[in-house]
Amino acid sequence: MPDDTEEEQFEIFTEDGVSLGTAPRSRVHAEGLWHRSAQVFLFDSTGRLYLQRRVDDKDVCPGLWDQSAAEHLKPGETWTAGALRGLAEELGITGISLSPLGEPYAGRLDQPALGVHDHELQQAFTGRWDGPIRHDPGEVAEVRLVPLDELVRWVRQRPEEFTPWFLRDAVRLEVLPAV
Repeated sequence: MPDDTEEEQFEIFTEDGVSLGTAPRSRVHAEGLWHRSAQVFLFDSTGRLYLQRRVDDKDVCPGLWDQSAAEHLKPGETWTAGALRGLAEELGITGISLSPLGEPYAGRLDQPALGVHDHELQQAFTGRWDGPIRHDPGEVAEVRLVPLDELVRWVRQRPEEFTPWFLRDAVRLEVLPAV
């Protein structure tokens, strides 16, 4: 494992959003330290939602379907800047306008068997995109553009194929009806 100076650093917070400094990613997820992330629900002009499938070597929820983009924020980065960076890095999308979707939210995902305690202060965004997608195969295994009625059926039939965040946030933020 890289030492703390080489490993990605996350800004850490209290659950109420007060900054406490920085810590390496592995420590943040092992100890359940609060950190920030941005999620994007991206639609095309016909209302279909872009979904991404996480690569199989992710430490949290490998191989599962997730919202269009999700990004841990760099120290000092705003939620909007992190969301835009995530779209650029993961899907190759730039020059897009995003709108906040709901209010910042404190969400937890504990997977003790994997040694992962992911406690995030999250802000979701929505946007529209009808251009090309050039996903980064090191981050994203696959991208699908899915009509919402088809997505509701898919989630109801095979919820285990989706990340817990997607299942929680798509309903919480009214992207999907309760499923």
